Amino acid sequence: MIKKPKLSFWQILNMNVGFFGIQYSFGLQQSAITPIYDFLGASPDQIPILHLAGPVTGLLVQPIIGALSDKTWSPKFGRRKPFFLIGAILCSITLLAFPFSSSLWMAAGLLWILDAGNNTAMEPYRALIADKLDNEQQPLGFQMQSFFTGLGQVLANLSLFIFPLIFIGTTGSLPTWVYASFFLGAICSIGSILWSISKTKEIPPTTEELEKLKEKRSVLGPLIEIFSAIKDMPRVMWQLALVYLFQWYALFCYWQNASKSVALSVWNATPDNEELYSEAVSWTGLVNGWYNVVTFLVAFALVGFAKKYSAKKVHAFCLILAALAFLAFPHIENKNLLLFAITGFGIGWASMMGIPYLMVVSDIPKERYGVYMGIINMMIVIPMILQTLSFGYILKHFLNNDPRNAITFAGVLLLIATVCTLFIKIKKQDEVVS
Repeated sequence: MIKKPKLSFWQILNMNVGFFGIQYSFGLQQSAITPIYDFLGASPDQIPILHLAGPVTGLLVQPIIGALSDKTWSPKFGRRKPFFLIGAILCSITLLAFPFSSSLWMAAGLLWILDAGNNTAMEPYRALIADKLDNEQQPLGFQMQSFFTGLGQVLANLSLFIFPLIFIGTTGSLPTWVYASFFLGAICSIGSILWSISKTKEIPPTTEELEKLKEKRSVLGPLIEIFSAIKDMPRVMWQLALVYLFQWYALFCYWQNASKSVALSVWNATPDNEELYSEAVSWTGLVNGWYNVVTFLVAFALVGFAKKYSAKKVHAFCLILAALAFLAFPHIENKNLLLFAITGFGIGWASMMGIPYLMVVSDIPKERYGVYMGIINMMIVIPMILQTLSFGYILKHFLNNDPRNAITFAGVLLLIATVCTLFIKIKKQDEVVS
């Protein structure tokens, strides 16, 4: 095996700048899409199903893109970079179009396209870390992505707080600030990806690997590879899948209900009161921006803790902090205290974006990095699909259609995810973080 060259801190940073643009777009999805649905007349129990786009496109797109990128090589463009660029272009075009949504279903349709672009760009980025960095530098690489996750989503959420103060009124069917936030997202998406592409060279395949890539491939090749990889999947990935079942179901509950929970607990308002609800959405943007500030502040510190205490213990501890944040969140009536409460989730989010990959990466064969990173994303999106299909019923019939109860429910699920994390058995963890 060819020894991978050591990269400097700045080379790893430049390689991951594109993740900033991807996560700005994802931040808008987290914080702005539900309010847009509300402005367009969606009822509370419709919201989960309207978010079905994200998990379904992730389920279909990421593993296929991963399998395709594993089998791709261009001397000029590389293996993963062409997919970054295609995804970023698709995201940027959709972000420009989104504010012109004139109906609920137009917005839902554009969300499908936006998610397809995000997923096309995101999966090869995970694989690039495994491609370029050795075991010693992989923790820094994955947590660098956590750093840019925090930074990108901070800007997205700050735009939801600042732009309503600058851009007053309504344009078309939506508030004018929506246009400003999404247009800035389009610029960040394509600009940051172009930066990373220009600053990063991929490691070329060996002669033997190149010969395998030239072998004739069938149209069904990516699907066959996905099912083959699932059949051969390491045990630790199945264990991580159980953690993700509860973890990502919980996160979707939070993102869909945060604004409405804040509106009720702080302003005692619903979306019917557009003025007060807009204020709540704006403040929720600031709250979500703050937890992402926490994410990029602690991301690199978690690398050191993972090396000292193991990735599993660090992730379990961070999940507990996130669970406590969610359990406290819906009971807070002082808007400023929400910033304090959500700090725990910021630490948990920093772990979620990088640490779990350290648990599994050493058990993944390098020629399958792309497809297995796509399968890990399937572990993320399957709980999201379950949430979008089931949570509307749960919210209506068991949680009194109260978004505050949805946040509490999310906190309980994160506690269950913590217990599942502690049962994970990592055979080769010492090779990664010791």
